[in-house]
Amino acid sequence: MKKVERINTIMRYINNRSYFTISEIMQEFNISRSTAIRDIREIESMGMPLESEVGRDGGYAVMNNSVLPSIHFTDSEVKALFIAFMASRNQQLPYLKSRQSLAEKLLGLIPDYQQESLVLLNQILLFEGTNPSNPDLLDLTDLPHPMLEKLIQLLLMDNHLLLTIKEEKSIKAYPIFILHLYREKSIWLIEGFDLKEEKKRVFPVDHLTNVEPYHTNKRVTKKKVLEKLSKQKEMINLVIELGPNAVAQFKKYHPFKFSISYTNPYQATAILKAFINVTMPEELTDMINWLLFLGEDIKFKEVPDEVLTGLEERLRVISRGR
Repeated sequence: MKKVERINTIMRYINNRSYFTISEIMQEFNISRSTAIRDIREIESMGMPLESEVGRDGGYAVMNNSVLPSIHFTDSEVKALFIAFMASRNQQLPYLKSRQSLAEKLLGLIPDYQQESLVLLNQILLFEGTNPSNPDLLDLTDLPHPMLEKLIQLLLMDNHLLLTIKEEKSIKAYPIFILHLYREKSIWLIEGFDLKEEKKRVFPVDHLTNVEPYHTNKRVTKKKVLEKLSKQKEMINLVIELGPNAVAQFKKYHPFKFSISYTNPYQATAILKAFINVTMPEELTDMINWLLFLGEDIKFKEVPDEVLTGLEERLRVISRGR
């Protein structure tokens, strides 16, 4: 536990007690006597009124036991928290097992009149993935892949991880420097730098069978990883101009790695430059679907033949359906 986190936790620990000893702090937080004394002195310097008692059994008394102020939310803040909480249903987010306890604590922090508003909101508002007949019903897909929480916990300590990935005919381990963990089209993806082959890789979390710290003497920084990747940039094979309607569609949804450059001061038009791996059927299909989603307000300046062919076939199917 980092020092700042430990001191904050100790403050809350002793604020809930009228009396405590150094020995109790040592045992509770697994720290040495000198560290405990140093932390208590730092907490005193921050303004917490402690009264020490001299003697073999001496300790500290917390005066008034009300140093940490009560948390008060405005009506708008409560609604904002609750709506964000509701919108997270069926999103395969980590730590969802704590949903019930979070709801209970949130309701316990607010007065009765605010609780009534939240009950009404829960009855009125429906979000994507919610069952209209029973808004409180969560789909089985609400819980994420079981490895996701473990992955996040390790990531908070170190970016150097050893990922065990289930592939088509084998299981393989990759030493990876994790760059991003992101969710796209309801799938959690790991983007990282392969420390052995020195190239970028993207793995679905669903293919992850194990993750553990990667102990290596050759540590790398994110800056060095990005420098190496900048020298390996994939060549651009898609260049399109976006009109106002296409820009609006792009803002609604776009692939994680794609960005646009605006071409006028009002951000009404833009240009997109990207690379499409046409050898990957799934990626090619997704790209065709997304280009159709952008609509007619686009102009191709450069595009792979495979994409054009796919678009033409898809448009023929649509026209026949009419």
